[in-house]
Amino acid sequence: MPPKVDPVKCDGCQGEGEPLCEQVCPGNLMTLETETKKAFCRDAGDCWDCMTCTKACPRQAIQTQLQYQLAFFPGKLMPLVGTNSVTWTSIDCHGRVERFVIKTITGDDDEDED
Repeated sequence: MPPKVDPVKCDGCQGEGEPLCEQVCPGNLMTLETETKKAFCRDAGDCWDCMTCTKACPRQAIQTQLQYQLAFFPGKLMPLVGTNSVTWTSIDCHGRVERFVIKTITGDDDEDED
């Protein structure tokens, strides 16, 4: 399912020529609507749910819609990207909230595994 953009939160990356979601989308699917300057996925059928745009959005305006097999509407999954981790907030169809913190793995990690 394509990402869902909250038009109230989306500011089109404040008029930048290319918003962050468009810059990071590996399928070149995210773009801005001409009139509203709000982000949207130009071809929902081609979106592979990588959530790169969701994680990159500085205003948390892009949400991942969970597929109906995983959660009924209006279930959603939202990330908050930190320096060394991503905090995922899951909200199920009954409004129950769960948060998961996942450590970000970078090429700079010098931990040796023995």
